[in-house]
Amino acid sequence: MRRKTRQVRVGPVLVGGDASVSVQSMTNTDTRDVKKTVEQIEMLQESGCEIIRVAVLDMQAAEALREIKQRIKIPLVADIHFNHQLALQALKSGVDALRINPGNIGEKSKVQAVVQAAKERKIPLRIGVNAGSLEKPLLAKYGGANAQALVESALGHVALLEIEDFTDIVISVKASNVLTTIQAYHLLAEKTDYPLHLGVTEAGTVFSGSIKSAIGIGALLAEGIGDTIRVSLTGSPAEEIKVAYQILKALDLRKRGPEIISCPTCGRCQVELIPLAEEIEKRCQKITLPLKIAIMGCVVNGPGEAREADIGIAGGKGEGLLFKKGEIIKKIPQEQLLDVLWKEIEKMSKEEI
Repeated sequence: MRRKTRQVRVGPVLVGGDASVSVQSMTNTDTRDVKKTVEQIEMLQESGCEIIRVAVLDMQAAEALREIKQRIKIPLVADIHFNHQLALQALKSGVDALRINPGNIGEKSKVQAVVQAAKERKIPLRIGVNAGSLEKPLLAKYGGANAQALVESALGHVALLEIEDFTDIVISVKASNVLTTIQAYHLLAEKTDYPLHLGVTEAGTVFSGSIKSAIGIGALLAEGIGDTIRVSLTGSPAEEIKVAYQILKALDLRKRGPEIISCPTCGRCQVELIPLAEEIEKRCQKITLPLKIAIMGCVVNGPGEAREADIGIAGGKGEGLLFKKGEIIKKIPQEQLLDVLWKEIEKMSKEEI
């Protein structure tokens, strides 16, 4: 069962409450380069990104947010560290949310200024605490960056906002260690009903980072914890979106784009299944309809799995059976399997399932 939380509005996107788990990413362009930043955001939106965050390193970047915001269609979040004036300018530029760490903003009066400006504009704040930037007293208290330290830091920052009667808050407590991340979110979920932004920070490359993110984010979502997610990968932000939706689809939380069911192949497989499955997956990347596609290599599990799919093939000796909605359509020679299957997928992608 999904954890009950308060609900926060980030532009038109609802986070928490009964809203769907939303997918976020972060640009890796120079925010001061409006053209390149907007181009990347548009590419990410096409991939399914629903909230986008940008780094704000200086005042020029904070001022560039105004034009970026005017040219994009998804909510814009400004990522601020150290300088509260950048947060104030980002708010003036019209961002939909701020990601801050009050602990590095500075003295209390600076935090108050940011909170009051956000409150006036009804803009939510994400309190983002990372294991790599915890306060020294907490590191000394707990002997390192453990789950308890992350949660104490986050709730301490939240208290600074609540003193100002500000509750439009989302919280994240990320670590690069998967178990620490899971433990921190468990502990946080017990102590507060604010919506939670999930992620395994600095997870790694597309390969290893996808695995760590799937385990960390997936384990929490499976327990009903989490309201919005960002998969952090050393690679193109578009890969983050792809992995995020695969995690959500695996847990039946979101249905965007095809789900491909393909067998691992074994000695019974008598068709060239691996290149066929890889090519179909590649071609399906721009399809948003949640088709279920089965690509199976033999008669053991193949026909059964293919029948459960919207469209699929089950291989035989140098040939395959094409299934659609549980019915055998025809037998196809191996050399025609790719083209015939893809033609059917294209046709179905334009129809309602």
